[in-house]
Amino acid sequence: MLNNNEDVLNIIFKIVDNLEYEVDKDNIVTILEKQDHKIQRFFRKIKFRIPEYKKITLDEYASYVFLQIDGKKTVKDIGENLETKYGDEAHPTYERLLLFLNHIDVNCHYIEKTNL
Repeated sequence: MLNNNEDVLNIIFKIVDNLEYEVDKDNIVTILEKQDHKIQRFFRKIKFRIPEYKKITLDEYASYVFLQIDGKKTVKDIGENLETKYGDEAHPTYERLLLFLNHIDVNCHYIEKTNL
């Protein structure tokens, strides 16, 4: 269990192994979620045009954070890098960063904690 702010800042995340994503020339990340439910497969067989992947394009800040997640950097390291790159635009840095990381961990399952 995380007891204090220092514990939270020392969490290390990594991108899950089976996540597919693309990075364009501007370092914007597009996450590709496979649409592979049995109903979708059925409708594809009867020639409905259902895309194989759902594409989710992250904004500039989210893409920057996502590309920082490497299984080595702590939340604190990522926050410091955000502040260095974006300055006051990133404030409140850690509140926003932790909210985003929690969302893509708990709700989307794009990342996972490696050091808990």
